[in-house]
Amino acid sequence: MDQVGMGNAVQERKGALTQGEVLPRPASSQSEGFKQGRTVLNSLLSGAFAGAVAKTAVAPLDRTKIIFQVSSNRFSAKEAYRLIYRTYLKDGFFSLWRGNSATMVRVIPYAAIQFCAHEQYKRILGQYYGFQGKALPPVPRLLAGSMAGTTAATITYPLDMVRARMAVTPKEMYSNILHVFVRISREEGLKTIYRGFTPTILGVVPYAGLSFFTYETLKKVHAEHTGRSQPYSYERLAFGACAGLIGQSASYPLDVVRRRMQTAGVTGHTYGTILGTMREIVAEEGVIRGLYKGLSMNWVKGPIAVGISFMTFDLSQILLRKFQQLGYNVR
Repeated sequence: MDQVGMGNAVQERKGALTQGEVLPRPASSQSEGFKQGRTVLNSLLSGAFAGAVAKTAVAPLDRTKIIFQVSSNRFSAKEAYRLIYRTYLKDGFFSLWRGNSATMVRVIPYAAIQFCAHEQYKRILGQYYGFQGKALPPVPRLLAGSMAGTTAATITYPLDMVRARMAVTPKEMYSNILHVFVRISREEGLKTIYRGFTPTILGVVPYAGLSFFTYETLKKVHAEHTGRSQPYSYERLAFGACAGLIGQSASYPLDVVRRRMQTAGVTGHTYGTILGTMREIVAEEGVIRGLYKGLSMNWVKGPIAVGISFMTFDLSQILLRKFQQLGYNVR
């Protein structure tokens, strides 16, 4: 074939491609995309399971803490125990988990998004700072946690409002989650669903940032000192407990403010702004008894919940990877 004929053949081939034929993607590109999608799915599933297990374990303590946070009654361990016992006698054992269905509706997507987002932010920041596949430096490590918490809180905030309302009201007031949305929208307006959003985000940034930062740092230090890349389960639980203690202590006053603003419609108060709410709480109850009300209970509940959450997430991730590896070997 002469050069003109060869040129025509090439042009015809190009024309055929542009008219609808698609060149196959390289196998490595397809494999990388599949691997990334599987990693995201694993993170979502593990995060959802971790959040559900952790919150269910501490639900009675969490409900008691919220009731004290939104009232002007003085908190003490004795009063908390009395409240739990009275609730048990009046409404039965399972009433201690009232509002937990709303908690699950919020926590499952929240934890799934938060853990998944954290893994993705770690990957993105690792690529940016040149630490891909390795432990991030301190500042990016803190940033990844804060961004993950902010992402999850923004998406799931209305469900957090519903949980707070169901936790502090008698069961006759709201029959189910949908009923809460309908009544709030009709009686207080749609904007009420995002009341308390600003203090939530201001609290989530240090809470999520410090929690993930502490947990990742402790795992890094542990690996350096023991030579084991994977801590034992009880070590993960302890690292998570430390992370929860530090994170929740740093952001607790904003958590109180958030709860007051969320439940203002059913407690008879009219909280408008973050500073206004803080001033009113301090004026009525004082700094420690007001803004840090229930913190001692949080020092029990928080480390347990966060420890269980981090441990469950890590172990679920390891288990899912083993199952997938087993599937490949069978094939």
